[in-house]
Amino acid sequence: MEKEKSSELFVALVYSLQMQAMMNLGKIKNPMTEVIEKNLEAASVSIDMIEMLLNKSKEGFTEEEKKVLEHIVSDLRLNYVNESGKEPEKE
Repeated sequence: MEKEKSSELFVALVYSLQMQAMMNLGKIKNPMTEVIEKNLEAASVSIDMIEMLLNKSKEGFTEEEKKVLEHIVSDLRLNYVNESGKEPEKE
């Protein structure tokens, strides 16, 4: 993957986690329900995920983490190819 696209995807992921945390802190409406909801436990998980990304960007991944990520990406790509080759289902 090219470096620029990788950087854009990383920033999008972090912003996605930030928005999830803000929704769970009751700071913004849930766009699906248009309701302000508060779930501090879920907000804490999102914040921890962002912090983990920050730490991993400094430390790097362990071999086990790399294997898990590679397996997940491979599996998802295979499933994507499989699904994109199917005819759309009729409603």
